[in-house]
Amino acid sequence: MNLLFSITPSFVPLLGSCLRSILKNGGADRYTAYILHSGLSPAACRTLEAQFGPRLELRFLPVDERLFDGFPEFKRYPRQIYYRLAAPLLLPPELDRILYLDVDTVVINPLGPLYNASFDGACFMACTNTRKLLTRVNQLRLGAGEDVPYINSGVLMMDLAALRRVVSMEQIRRYANEMYDRLVLPDQDILTALYGDRVKLLDSLVYNLSDRTLRLYNATPGNEKRDLDWVRRHTVIVHYFGRNKPWKAHYHGVLGTFYYEFA
Repeated sequence: MNLLFSITPSFVPLLGSCLRSILKNGGADRYTAYILHSGLSPAACRTLEAQFGPRLELRFLPVDERLFDGFPEFKRYPRQIYYRLAAPLLLPPELDRILYLDVDTVVINPLGPLYNASFDGACFMACTNTRKLLTRVNQLRLGAGEDVPYINSGVLMMDLAALRRVVSMEQIRRYANEMYDRLVLPDQDILTALYGDRVKLLDSLVYNLSDRTLRLYNATPGNEKRDLDWVRRHTVIVHYFGRNKPWKAHYHGVLGTFYYEFA
């Protein structure tokens, strides 16, 4: 199973937690994790490699930041946000599919059903965590079509062969510069605007569950309540996106219990 991460040096501890969860619960015999980075020291690479056995091969792919000359930079977000967008062009050409995960995720059930699913003509599979009204606001803000969902970029199952035919560094650079003042979450905004019409949507309760998503679902009239027991049996990927994270002070939520198992 091919996995993809994009990190800065400060993300190394979280990457370790995520990988431990995958080795325990991901269900595959072997994994190859491709790690796009810039500035990761050889010592940090060795530290990561020393944590894991032969079931997990780590392949560190340093990215030449000059590839992103002319791309706008954002105060709150490192340049690495572009790496996942450009991943189909940065990864070895022989790879045909890969699962990208943010490092603030943990895996609590087997990944096989997701990894082996058909793309059904789409270029990638992902979740949306926004409801109808906010989706429409994002469509208007980004200049996207009315049928384009707002994508959470933290979990992306990629058809690399298909994406190599559509992803353009120049198109990404041009859009990022032209829409700079409208971008709030730059990587998600760009992914949605340029490629959101090529997504196969997944169930966010199963493949991209956050405390907020769970809370909103349970607060919606008519929905059958989902408790931690349901999550442990059915959810595959828990994602601590946003500012509410279990490794920070003042965390509020119930899903932190899964992170604590691997921290």
